[in-house]
Amino acid sequence: MAQLIEGSGALVAVYDQDDRLRFANRAFRMAWFIDDNEHPLWSELMRRNYHAMRGTIIKTTDFESWLLTTQARRGKSGFRAFETDLHDGRWLWMTETSEHSGWMLCVASDITTIRSDERTLRQDRDFALKASQTDELTGVPSRRFVMSKLDELVGGQGDAAAPVGCLAIFDIDNFKAINDRFGHIVGDAVLRDFAATLQKMARKTDIFGRVGGEEFALILPKTTPARAEAIVYRMLLAVRQSRPLPDQADFFYTFSAGIAPLLRGDDVNDLYRRADLALYAAKLNGRDQVCLDPNAHSFGAARLS
Repeated sequence: MAQLIEGSGALVAVYDQDDRLRFANRAFRMAWFIDDNEHPLWSELMRRNYHAMRGTIIKTTDFESWLLTTQARRGKSGFRAFETDLHDGRWLWMTETSEHSGWMLCVASDITTIRSDERTLRQDRDFALKASQTDELTGVPSRRFVMSKLDELVGGQGDAAAPVGCLAIFDIDNFKAINDRFGHIVGDAVLRDFAATLQKMARKTDIFGRVGGEEFALILPKTTPARAEAIVYRMLLAVRQSRPLPDQADFFYTFSAGIAPLLRGDDVNDLYRRADLALYAAKLNGRDQVCLDPNAHSFGAARLS
């Protein structure tokens, strides 16, 4: 099989659940300048090639914002296909196949000579699609993208092999007071800091996005309520320690969160409503905390299994 992969002409790579390169054939390594015994994180690979102006052409003046936006969608679908340009002039058709575990198979083929007259049109289409799925201020997925993935989670109720998953709803505490006291520029900085902090902590298989105002959502597939609570609590601690205003080192903020597991017979509205009620309970209990939907305590009996 290794000989077939090396001789196929395709560029082949495998990334693990942490998005670290675990296998790449020679064609892939040459295209993205990876040494034979090297196993970098995808983010590290993109960052160093961007600054060296090699590998993938990334059209941005703010690489870290581009990375945040791209990672928020990377590996979130079982399969996706797209076109990408390399600095060496090649035009590639790339496919990504992801497992529920987070492992991903990437296969690219050189299509430089195929239908080049339609290339700009397809790139414009892809850019418009990406923009429609991205929150303009924070760079994380938009409500449209999050809700489409929530539909997929609910649609997976027939899989009885493991817990289907949980939904967490976040709300930044006293956000209106922050805007009123410091102004909308500071409010926007808080929203961007919150989005970047949580996106960096989300697992590759999780979907995190902004669903409106200061409210965000995190979809945790194949995750029990106890595991979801532990993940969100670590996020709570990270935000407590964040200092988003360089000129005001004493400024900090917090958030509250509600978590609900997907239960038998739930639709999207049922799941969202229970997570929202758990969030409301966190607010009533004093904010800066995580609350579980009461149904989560009987999850072992009620889950799809």
